[in-house]
Amino acid sequence: MTEISASAVRDLREKTGAGMMECKKALTDAGGDAEKATDILRQKGLASAAKKSARSASQGLIGSYIHMDKIGVMIEINCETDFVARTDDFQALVKDVAMHIAAANPTYLAREDVPQDVIDREKEIYKAQVAGKPAQVVDKIVEGKLEKFYADTCLLDQIFVKDPDGKKKIKDIVTEKVAKLGENIVIRRFARFQLGETQPSEPKSC
Repeated sequence: MTEISASAVRDLREKTGAGMMECKKALTDAGGDAEKATDILRQKGLASAAKKSARSASQGLIGSYIHMDKIGVMIEINCETDFVARTDDFQALVKDVAMHIAAANPTYLAREDVPQDVIDREKEIYKAQVAGKPAQVVDKIVEGKLEKFYADTCLLDQIFVKDPDGKKKIKDIVTEKVAKLGENIVIRRFARFQLGETQPSEPKSC
């Protein structure tokens, strides 16, 4: 079996906009050939997702999820038309992401929303944890830990709690819906409430 490098997967993702797992599978099926992999993704309709991301999305739904009367979530997910907003697929996406937020408790919507002072503080902590190692090693470890921080705290980077393989991120399932429904889809904002909190979490928006 052809070994697929992380950089090849990343390059294909940037080119097509398809999810990481879809890109890796396409490259594997194509024997590592990027052009063939792109064709595979195009045949599945996944490669067109990136082109749709620039289109305006002002329709959609505001959904909610209540867990055991203890945790509540409200979320706004946008698409381009009311027609798509009313489809079972789109409504299921809204429900699934709201349920995920209740379970995973993200702090931010996307990594771009993390304040720079928070990132700087995390980096300082990570550097202190590996003090004494060569600079290039420290930088690599810090970047790895920062990626883990994003995966823990940013909704789009979190692994979807309902994914049986534990590999698909929230942004991957959104990309899949874009490919399937043919419209740009954007998670706009969310708020999570937990019984006993002195103040509910502020709405996280893109």
